[in-house]
Amino acid sequence: MNGGSDMTLAFELEALKELASPESVFEDARGWTEYIGVVSEKPTYVVTNFTRKNRIRQDFFSGPRGKAESLQGVKNQFDTERYVFVGADDEDETLADDVGWEYLAVEDAAEAADWVLATTGDLDEEDSEPVRDDWP
Repeated sequence: MNGGSDMTLAFELEALKELASPESVFEDARGWTEYIGVVSEKPTYVVTNFTRKNRIRQDFFSGPRGKAESLQGVKNQFDTERYVFVGADDEDETLADDVGWEYLAVEDAAEAADWVLATTGDLDEEDSEPVRDDWP
């Protein structure tokens, strides 16, 4: 993600939860974005609780509106050259296209910006029994 600073960046809440350190992601992204925030279909208090817990200062959030209305409102409120929506699934990609935002999957965003995903490694390893060195 090597865009200029004239960008508005929105994270879908579920995509943000996939990152190991959402606070660090926001701090990093502030260096190359003009505005940054979170959108979600979840109630406002869910987004607020998550951002407070992770010490995230956002320039905008969904409020009681849905994601589409929120993204349209952000685009009308903040005048930047680019509008990038970091999402978690195909629905988010379709939404971004519908409202005229660039879409970036959270995995691709993490790779491009050197952010760490919360779940790394093989899922089979996580589900397997732990190996005990102290067991006879």
